[in-house]
Amino acid sequence: MEGEPTLRLRIFDLNCWAIRYLSKQRQERVRLIGDKLRQEGFDLVLLQEVWSEQDYSDLKVKLAGCYPFSHYFRSGVIGSGLCVFSRFPILDTLLYQYSLNGYPYMLQHGDWFCGKSVGVGEAVTAPLLSWSLQLHAEYCRDKDAYLPHRLVQAWELAQFIRHTSKAADVVLLGGDLNMHPEDVGIRLLRGWTGLRDAFAEATRFEGCKNGCTLVPDNCFTDKSEMLPFPLGIRIDYILYKAISSFTVKCEELKTTTGPDPGMAIPFSDHEAVMATLHIQRQGQPAGATLGTADLALADVVTEARTEVGVGLRAAQRQRYSWGRMAVLALLLLLLQAVAALGTLAGLGAEQPFPKLSFCLLAFFSFTILVLATGLHIFHTMEVKMLHGTEDQMWMALRALQERP
Repeated sequence: MEGEPTLRLRIFDLNCWAIRYLSKQRQERVRLIGDKLRQEGFDLVLLQEVWSEQDYSDLKVKLAGCYPFSHYFRSGVIGSGLCVFSRFPILDTLLYQYSLNGYPYMLQHGDWFCGKSVGVGEAVTAPLLSWSLQLHAEYCRDKDAYLPHRLVQAWELAQFIRHTSKAADVVLLGGDLNMHPEDVGIRLLRGWTGLRDAFAEATRFEGCKNGCTLVPDNCFTDKSEMLPFPLGIRIDYILYKAISSFTVKCEELKTTTGPDPGMAIPFSDHEAVMATLHIQRQGQPAGATLGTADLALADVVTEARTEVGVGLRAAQRQRYSWGRMAVLALLLLLLQAVAALGTLAGLGAEQPFPKLSFCLLAFFSFTILVLATGLHIFHTMEVKMLHGTEDQMWMALRALQERP
């Protein structure tokens, strides 16, 4: 009922950049993050890129007194890197791994091995449904080869939120979306789900200019990648919405601005995002958020579908190229097999090549066959996923256009 006490919820979100053996001063920074969380006493903590389960275990032990409930989401080869800490009991958890997540042969990026995912936790308050997530990194904005994959992830995330949040009263989403606020992916996600941006809605803001979470002044950021963005970029978000008879307002949003007082280094190469939300029950259920700006949303879906179509055609070309390579390698192997059988049967006077060269050529052909076949299968799956997402977007677009 209207006038009931307001729940004040404090949220902390951070991409920790805690990659074992690669991230600078990882262990020291994880300790500093734990100290910060223990001192501040947030209600809900959403962390990304905690790639080492040992780091999670250390945090869990350190924070057991103030955050008695926690969960680590496991997926992929090296894990999702997602974990949550909460003052409230966590009733249930769920992990959804995106169907597309980069390329296995792009070893220098490694997103495919991480199993980028969205982790869901349901807490007893409200009831509250919260997501901690990370989307595929951008790496190069001018030639973004991963844009179709990131759009598929944004679309799957939006669909996942719509279908899993129906029983919740309040929805929170925090994480590294690897998208600028004006990018088509973030507009698609917000438009399709009705999520509100805490930075845009906050009554008070304190922190980096424009809410940026990747800034040139951070000693861990790659300065060459930040040259086009002298003020930094905002790619870490806290998004929220009320589903039923609740209202949510963002009272305050903060970002860290480098090291805390008394610290020599920042927590991560990203700045942390901290939001204070007010949640209150109202007399009447909140109205539907989707459909108030259908024309603008249809334009966003059209733009996203176009980009997915570009990725689909590129994947089809890759599938054809690797399939042709596999056929050529198979033909070469068959030719060598025929030559070897002819020699064994005495049809030829002697083997045309030295035995060692013949074996090396056979090994090389077999290796190419296995590699090309594997990549042909991978790109076939990529084509199916992109084609499926394109079809879903077309259905959604048609539904928007046919609304009275």
